[in-house]
Amino acid sequence: MKASKLRDMDREDLIQEESELRKQLLRIRFQAAVGQVDGAPKMKGIRRDIARIKTILTERESKKTGA
Repeated sequence: MKASKLRDMDREDLIQEESELRKQLLRIRFQAAVGQVDGAPKMKGIRRDIARIKTILTERESKKTGA
């Protein structure tokens, strides 16, 4: 997911998206553990999306506090 699209979302939507991505990451980890799917490329992308969301949330918090 593009950072510009994430920046257009409000805080609640970002938190919801992060939660959904974490659930998806967990499912892929389980599938990879049992050998159903090679989830490495998918996991990498999902982890990056989660990091983007966390970065945007942190930026917004620092702007709000004036730091």
